[in-house]
Amino acid sequence: MSVITAQLLARFDVPGPRYTSYPTADRFVDTFGEVDLLHALAQRQLGSVGKPLSLYVHIPFCESLCYYCACNKIITRHKDRAAPYLHYLAKEVDLYVRHLGPAQAVSQLHLGGGTPTFLSDDELQQLMALLRRAFVFVPGSELSVEVDPRTVDESRLAKLAAWGFNRLSFGVQDFEPAVQKAVHRIQPAEQVFELVAAARRLGFASVNLDLIYGLPLQTPDSFDRTLALVQVLRPDRIALYAYAHLPERFKPQRRIRPSDLPSAADKVAMLSRSLEALTAAAYVYIGMDHFALPSDALAVAKRQGRLHRNFQGYSTQAEGDLIALGVSSIGRIGSSYSQNAKTLEQYVAMLEQGHLPVVRGLALTRDDLVRRAVIMAIMCHGHVPFESINLAWMVDFKSLFAKELVQLQDMQSQGLVQLSDKGIVVTAIGWFFVRGVAMVFDRFIQADRQRSQFSKII
Repeated sequence: MSVITAQLLARFDVPGPRYTSYPTADRFVDTFGEVDLLHALAQRQLGSVGKPLSLYVHIPFCESLCYYCACNKIITRHKDRAAPYLHYLAKEVDLYVRHLGPAQAVSQLHLGGGTPTFLSDDELQQLMALLRRAFVFVPGSELSVEVDPRTVDESRLAKLAAWGFNRLSFGVQDFEPAVQKAVHRIQPAEQVFELVAAARRLGFASVNLDLIYGLPLQTPDSFDRTLALVQVLRPDRIALYAYAHLPERFKPQRRIRPSDLPSAADKVAMLSRSLEALTAAAYVYIGMDHFALPSDALAVAKRQGRLHRNFQGYSTQAEGDLIALGVSSIGRIGSSYSQNAKTLEQYVAMLEQGHLPVVRGLALTRDDLVRRAVIMAIMCHGHVPFESINLAWMVDFKSLFAKELVQLQDMQSQGLVQLSDKGIVVTAIGWFFVRGVAMVFDRFIQADRQRSQFSKII
């Protein structure tokens, strides 16, 4: 692989989207509301009957604050706050059933947060019963839940399995005690090892570990030690995220001293060494922030060209409609995105009035849809065949994206992409900067260079 030069580092030490959607959520507008979402739901009934839905449920509560966190969360030790929240989730589900009709098929469920396992066993069971009454989970459905290792034991994992969950994601971030202390998230490695072993005994189809590089007090050597423990654990999947330090947007991050953060060069070293270590351990590099064992469904999807990307990251599920439930959650119906109220107070007030709690969103234009197809091809496959885009969207790629192809010529000279008459291919070194390649086709980014709301590409 080519050497990552200082010039490349300097050029790409800039903010950029993760592209879990296009256009990205910062482009949503508050003129998109419930009426627009209801229109999209009505269109689905006309054109997508029988196509399974995905569900996302946001549980915002956490018992303690992690300083790095950029999620929408409510820090509280009052467990009694969960019951009223479930009451309003039920109201939201009822509204969707009213507009979509009963017994809609579902092929994917993800519980995120916050901390979904903040809920008690009875409350988690109640939530699953609510969803199963409202929807029909098709055979082979993927049911996943994010788990804070500090909130579960083998008994709780057994209950999650009994309720149908077949995929777990443990939030680990880093095993180094000094780093854990710096981000206010102390969890012994032994605890994680015990839980992963328990998950395997219980027959979960896939166990994912979330890791973050770029946290305070991390160094390439210290992160190597975390990677060594991860290789011993050998989870089915690994999500490796770059820490996004945006204290002006996320108040908890103000507790992190900028002087404790690793340099851009050290972050690239962590990413590079992670790639080397995990691929040497037989993990398949799925792309940008995901790794999987060759037997895992995600790696199989990559080999077969069936990889997709959604609001939870890389996925085996084909692009489709996503019903998002709970505070701040983002859904996708047809060619539109919608986001719920970000505060619990507004979320509750809208549901009390009988309204779906959507407060902003976006109806995609044809140009948005074409660009989304190109960006997702880059992010998921590292390859954009011109002919497939031309046929799918009845366009002339070279004419439509003439300016973008000129920009890519400079990236080609840097060894990031290869251009030909047939298409665009991201090189091995280009995967380090794949978000930068995708940004070339983002008309909003190209028109507005104020990107400070995003995480750094590296």
